[in-house]
Amino acid sequence: MTERTGDRPELIEKVIKISRVAKVVKGGRRFSFSALVIVGNGQGRVGFSLGKANEVTEAIRKGIEKATKSMKHVVSEGRTIPHPVIGRFGSSRVIMKPAEAGRGIIASGPVRAVMEAAGIADVSAKTRCSSSSRSKRSPSAAGCRWSACGRSRPRPPASSARIRRSRP
Repeated sequence: MTERTGDRPELIEKVIKISRVAKVVKGGRRFSFSALVIVGNGQGRVGFSLGKANEVTEAIRKGIEKATKSMKHVVSEGRTIPHPVIGRFGSSRVIMKPAEAGRGIIASGPVRAVMEAAGIADVSAKTRCSSSSRSKRSPSAAGCRWSACGRSRPRPPASSARIRRSRP
């Protein structure tokens, strides 16, 4: 993963993965590249996209443009998420739980990148997918977190108090 500062310094841009794609044609193989990119402002908005082009720099630029257009709002309570959330993307799942202040981001690489770009500093996450280390760094893990952005809702103060009272 690499981090870039783009034209707009207020956006955090992170390249999660760059893949070389080969297409077999009559004269041999044609190579192109795809880049998985996360863009966030560090204050609750984050975007996720895949850019494809014949050159790496062009693929990253296209990914940043698409991710900027597809930014979602992430609900947070201070430096963490308000309640446990399960993100789903393809066959992968990411389970995220709020953490105490100062605990930090406990998550795999792509999920960590989304959290940092969104400005969430304390969260615990578990990626549930294939046991191979390659899939834990895959686009599906970042997609799970990004899809969960729409699922998290702010918790009303009355329900928080009710939950605390019901615990033994």
